[in-house]
Amino acid sequence: MNPPKKLLDQVRDALRVKHYSYRTEQAYLHWITRYILFHGKRHPAEMGAPQVAAFLTYLAVQEHVAASNQNQAL
Repeated sequence: MNPPKKLLDQVRDALRVKHYSYRTEQAYLHWITRYILFHGKRHPAEMGAPQVAAFLTYLAVQEHVAASNQNQAL
């Protein structure tokens, strides 16, 4: 019996099944990783809308990330 795949591997597999480009895959994995690190390495399944809002606010206010990139992060 194989151990369950890690979150980022699951995401990568899902994106490849949908035939997303490699660059899109890399961008999505980047934002997911930043989100997890922002919240102290908590698993996204443990978080909800308030944590997403806090991350997007951080990107806008502290990091000055463009609106289009914030939408991609969302």
